[in-house]
Amino acid sequence: MKTKRFLRNLSIFSILLFAFSFVDFHSSMTKVDYNGANGVLKFTTKMSAPDMQKALNMDPKSESFKEAAKNYLSKHISVTVNGSALRLTYTGSQVNGESVRVYYEASGVSDIQSLQIKNTILLNEFPTQMNVVNIAYKGQQKTMTFQRGKEVNEVKF
Repeated sequence: MKTKRFLRNLSIFSILLFAFSFVDFHSSMTKVDYNGANGVLKFTTKMSAPDMQKALNMDPKSESFKEAAKNYLSKHISVTVNGSALRLTYTGSQVNGESVRVYYEASGVSDIQSLQIKNTILLNEFPTQMNVVNIAYKGQQKTMTFQRGKEVNEVKF
């Protein structure tokens, strides 16, 4: 099982690396972790600071960037668990060199049978944008990819 997951992740990484060498490539990576003790899904999204600067039309180091990032993500990410939409709560952001991390979470999640995500981060700004979401839930790992024409994805546990 670990070998299969490793090979899948290696394949995705290879495709991303291959694509990056030939075209103008843009991506985001989101990590989703489930905390069963308190029923919280925690999200961390990492994006390119120059890409976010273009999308928001502002410097990521500006004071108003955090609020703009929060508003942007609320428009471009939606999550449904077992057919019910979740309310995502922005918990912060961080600019570190060329990357931006945005943190948000959903509480009141007890048992996940299906998880559907709509992810349109930077898809309007960059035709080659690819968004990857890695989900860790009760010892299981799932990966979703999003791009223009494939903005919604679902996994079952």
